[in-house]
Amino acid sequence: MDYRPSSARSPRTDAAPSPSPVKIIIAGGFGVGKTTFVGSVSEITPLTTEAAMTAASIGIDDTSAVNGKTTTTVAMDFGRISLLDSVILYLFGTPGQDRFWFMWDELVLGAIGAVVMVDTRRLADSFPAIDYFEERDIPFLIALNQFDGAKRYEVADVRKALDIEPNRPVVMCDARRRESVRQTLVALVRHALDVVAAEKREHDLAGT
Repeated sequence: MDYRPSSARSPRTDAAPSPSPVKIIIAGGFGVGKTTFVGSVSEITPLTTEAAMTAASIGIDDTSAVNGKTTTTVAMDFGRISLLDSVILYLFGTPGQDRFWFMWDELVLGAIGAVVMVDTRRLADSFPAIDYFEERDIPFLIALNQFDGAKRYEVADVRKALDIEPNRPVVMCDARRRESVRQTLVALVRHALDVVAAEKREHDLAGT
């Protein structure tokens, strides 16, 4: 008789598939909350490249609207979060200052989409990031970061002010709260999937 354990006689066929890795970009202007966003949701200790702001940044980095900010991201922030045991999101936060934007083209390679964070007190600071992803046809959504003491606006009003097309998701987000950040990421993944599905339908129709 064969006394080997049953697992040794036949391989397991019900093993769960490995989670799919997905790259997400967290973008926006200087001091908008990208580092906080990544840090509040990451399941690992986030990798940050924050450096102290020194006299060298005077006249270069505008800190007038971000009182108390003493550090700045000089390369990227990196974190990771699992969604539904089937997807692992790798989060890459971009540097916000114009002088570091040469890194963006490298950071976005392979990304399925981006979260563009917006401070409603400084809407103009978000235009460069919005233009960047629109020009490259990379799926993205707008996340309105909720700062203490900042006036609250209706999503429709912000959409109009930013001149965002109707099918572009705009969501409220508190970068300090894990669940709020998680829901923002879920919304982005769904949007990216919708964009891919729409492109496939167009391709199929064009081939008929």
